[in-house]
Amino acid sequence: MKKVILAVMVATLPIACATTEAPPPVSASEKKALTIEGKEIIMEFAKTLVGHVKKGMKNGGPVKTIAVCNKVAPSVAADLSEKYGVKLGRTSLKLRNPDNAPDAWEKSVLMKFEKRKAAGENVKKLAYSEVVVEGGKQYFRMMKAIPTAKKPCLMCHGGKVKPGIEAKLGKLYPNDKARGYKAGDIRGAFTLKQEL
Repeated sequence: MKKVILAVMVATLPIACATTEAPPPVSASEKKALTIEGKEIIMEFAKTLVGHVKKGMKNGGPVKTIAVCNKVAPSVAADLSEKYGVKLGRTSLKLRNPDNAPDAWEKSVLMKFEKRKAAGENVKKLAYSEVVVEGGKQYFRMMKAIPTAKKPCLMCHGGKVKPGIEAKLGKLYPNDKARGYKAGDIRGAFTLKQEL
C-alpha cells in the first residue's frame, strides 16, 4: 500500500510543480515601459471621454450629457480595451454605475489615493502601477485618479444638482452614490489591467 501511495505521489509531482510554478519576475525596465504605455492608454481614454462630454454639453446640456456618459463611456472603454489588448474601465469608492464596482486591488489603491491626497499630493498626478499574480497568471495593473473639476463635474456630482439632472440621474442610476463631491476631490480612477 505504501509503495502505491509513493508511486502516485511521485507520478503527480511534476503536475503539482507545473501548476504552482510562479511566473518569471518582470524587470524594472519592463515595468517602466508598461507604465509609460499604460499612462498613454489611460490618457487616450480620458481625452476621448472628455471630448464626448464637451460635445454633449454643447449639443444638449447636462441632462443629455448624462445619457452620453451612460452609453458612450462603456463603449469607449470596450473599443480601447480591444485596440490595446487590455481591460480598461473606471471605478470609484462612491459608485454611480454598479458595473464599475472596484475589485479588492482597485479598492485598496483608491484608499491609498485618498491617504496620499490627505498628505498633500496633487490629485491630478496620483497614479499607481504594479505587477501582480492572480490565479496563477501575471498581470500589469495601473490606476490613475480622476480629479473632480469645478465644471462640468459638479453639475452632476456635486452636493446639489438641478431638478432635471436629478430626475435623469434617478432614472439611469437609481442607486447613485457619486454625489457630494467638491472641486479637487478624487471622484474615482481610471483602471487598466493587462495579462502578461
